[in-house]
Amino acid sequence: MPRRTITNSLVSTDDEAGWLVTYADLMTLLLVFFILLFSLSNIDRERYKAAIETVKLKINLQKDPIGMIEFMEIPDALNTKITIEDITGLRSRQATLIRDVNRFIVNREAPDTIKTHVLDGKVIVTINGQTLFDSGSANLKQGATAILDRIVAVVFEYPEYSINIKGYTDDIPIETAQFPSNWELSAIRATTVLKHLIQKGINPKRLTATGYADMEPLVPNTSDTNRAINRRVEFVLEKKATPY
Repeated sequence: MPRRTITNSLVSTDDEAGWLVTYADLMTLLLVFFILLFSLSNIDRERYKAAIETVKLKINLQKDPIGMIEFMEIPDALNTKITIEDITGLRSRQATLIRDVNRFIVNREAPDTIKTHVLDGKVIVTINGQTLFDSGSANLKQGATAILDRIVAVVFEYPEYSINIKGYTDDIPIETAQFPSNWELSAIRATTVLKHLIQKGINPKRLTATGYADMEPLVPNTSDTNRAINRRVEFVLEKKATPY
C-alpha cells in the first residue's frame, strides 16, 4: 500500500508540471511574433520598392508589362480592374486562346471581318463569308488562305480543342448543277475550309464540318447589309478532356 501511494504522488506531480511546456511554447511564439513586428518596422524602402517592382502587371494586350509602382502613378489607376491573372501572369487556356486569336487573327484584318466571342464555354471565331468566298462559289478567294493559315497556326498550339466548322448563307435561293440549294453551298464551303486545315497539318480527328444554309441568321435578312452579315463561316472551338 505505501508503495502505491508513492507512485501516485509522482504521477500527480508530473501532471501538475505539464502546463510549463505549454507556457514555454506560448512565450516562444510571442517572442517570434515581436521579432517579426520589429523587423517589419525597419523595412529598407529601396529594397521594398525593388521587390514590388518585380511583380508585373499587364494592363491590356497592346501595352508592355509595367511595375506596380509605375502602375499606381497612372491617372485613374484605381479605377482599372486588375485580375489575379494580371498579377501572377497565369491565365486559363481559354483566356490564352482568345488572346492569341485576337492578336494573330482578328487584329490583323479589317474591322468586322473576323469576330470572336465565347458561348457556353466554347470559343467561336466568325469570319465574314465574302472574305473567304465569292458569291455562289465554294472556292477559296485569293487571300483567304492567308487568314486560314493564321487560324491553323493558333489552333495548332491548342490540341485539346476540337474544331467544328460551320457554313452559313443568306436567304436568297440558289439552284445550280453544283448547288441545288443553300444547304449544299453552305456544307461544301465548310468542307472546303476543313480540307485546307487538314492540308496544313491539323489532325482530322479534331475537325467536323456542317452546313446550316440560312437556318441560323445573326440578323434578319431584310437588307443587303444584313445578308452579308449572315453569310459567314464559324469556327467553334470546344475543349475536350484529352488532346487529340
